[in-house]
Amino acid sequence: MNDLQLMHEVVKLAQLAGEAILPFWRAEVAVMNKADDSPVTAADLAAHRVIADGLLALAPQIPVLSEEDCNIPLAERQGWSRWWLVDPLDGTKEFIAGSEEFTVNIALVENGEVVFGVVSMPTNGRCYFGGRGFGAWRSEGAAEALPVQVRNAPPAGGRFTVVASRRHSSPQQEALLAGLSAAVGELELANIGSSLKFCLLAEGSADCYPRLAPTSQWDTAAAQGVLEGAGGEVIEVDGQPFRYPARESLLNPFFLALPAKAAWRQAFLSLI
Repeated sequence: MNDLQLMHEVVKLAQLAGEAILPFWRAEVAVMNKADDSPVTAADLAAHRVIADGLLALAPQIPVLSEEDCNIPLAERQGWSRWWLVDPLDGTKEFIAGSEEFTVNIALVENGEVVFGVVSMPTNGRCYFGGRGFGAWRSEGAAEALPVQVRNAPPAGGRFTVVASRRHSSPQQEALLAGLSAAVGELELANIGSSLKFCLLAEGSADCYPRLAPTSQWDTAAAQGVLEGAGGEVIEVDGQPFRYPARESLLNPFFLALPAKAAWRQAFLSLI
């Protein structure tokens, strides 16, 4: 099975994981706290089991690094050339609050670079998937998937739209937004949960997603694959490509997500 075929099989698997999540949604599910004080529910664990079993059946030779099974020694992970990077339920806080803005995230990573990613929304059947070299698509339930692409500038007469997090910001991020507004005009802020922030860029509904606050590798890899397939890029604040090397900490550095060929790219980077 080649990687393109594998991606389409992973889309089906992500949708199955979503079906495992839905019985717990808005059902007063019990919330537990993990060692890092982040919340976890039975829905996270049910989705993890579906994904772990499904990936093992699809590609038994490829190891899995999941938020719900991440206690894997660095020495072992350093020996991996290809691996799955999984968040079975991204946006657990949104899920607990009853919001629809949570996703299933599955990415295939090779030598630290995302091959492809799948981001599925259990509540409405929407799914984004893609990767650099493949393209990117959005599907709605059983309907045929349609290609998506970033926009390199806001629409005529429209504002520059920045995706921000409802729950996470920082003084550095606020300063960056102020500088960006001075450079491109009044900003419109789009607030949305989980990895859907990247997907807004991928489908051309927003222009930029700066993240100068903490994230983990499983939070971003799948959606990065979608964005890169749609003509976007994710870079560190120094302009270097954003990658997923094996390291002790699974926390990401700060990053910027944007269209790779945006006319305003250099002016934006000069603000950092």
